Amino acid sequence: MTSAAPFGRLLTAMATAFTDDGEVDLEATAAIAVHLLDHGHDGVVVSGTTGESPTTTVAEDGRILQAVKDAVGDRGTVVAGVGTNATAHSVELAEQAAKIGVDGVLLVTPYYNKPSQAGVLQHFRTVAGVSDLPVMLYDVPPRTVTTIALETYAALRDLPHVVAVKDATGDLPRTVRLRELGYAVYSGDDSNTLGYLAHGGCGLVSVVGHVAGDELKRMIDDFLAGDLDAARTTYARLMPAFDAVMGVPNYGATTAKAALQLLGVLDNRNVRGPLVALDDDEVAALRAGLVASELI
Repeated sequence: MTSAAPFGRLLTAMATAFTDDGEVDLEATAAIAVHLLDHGHDGVVVSGTTGESPTTTVAEDGRILQAVKDAVGDRGTVVAGVGTNATAHSVELAEQAAKIGVDGVLLVTPYYNKPSQAGVLQHFRTVAGVSDLPVMLYDVPPRTVTTIALETYAALRDLPHVVAVKDATGDLPRTVRLRELGYAVYSGDDSNTLGYLAHGGCGLVSVVGHVAGDELKRMIDDFLAGDLDAARTTYARLMPAFDAVMGVPNYGATTAKAALQLLGVLDNRNVRGPLVALDDDEVAALRAGLVASELI
């Protein structure tokens, strides 16, 4: 059986909008959150990787989080990304998120530093100890290099508010082991969602949800209702979109924002360096994938 979903079944790690001069566009960022809640989402993750969190300041993160929380209201959960590669920085973000009053925090493995498992555990304990907010750990070795060991997950079970994992390892059988340790497991990869659900995962933290929220919700709901044929049909329909948004070199915030621009949610696709916005050829390829999935 699929486990309970403490933050909802479908969330998207949402993009952060920027003006043409590189400033955070709070109104447009709030509009993204509203768009997601209007299209099948149970909640949003703010200032994650797709939110370009390595390029935003603590003060900007606070303004972004407040704007999204105000826009979402009681319609869905708001999870604040607070993970960085400096424990003190993450503590500051976690304290800020607790003061704003979000529903939980997302805590990624420290990246670039390549800490030992003892260092990972200490980091998680320190940041999670800031408040009693529910914590979703984020395991994404392609970005962080380090994989969270099962022993580290086990050691964190004495913190009852560390409740979930966004797993982007692609190691589907590990979902079973994480569930046995008491974690709710979210797929961190759109194209692996059905596999995670089949192994007992509870839902998805998406990127493609920027443009396919209703479809992803239907796919998850059909799977959980036992209508596997319907879930697989939706999955097959979405495969071109998965490839167009996530299967290209310049992907993530760049493709999410271009998709939102194609939908008319954003009026630009601005990103902050070192990312570069999609060029016209890349936008054409993205459009083709979304058209093939009948999303635009």
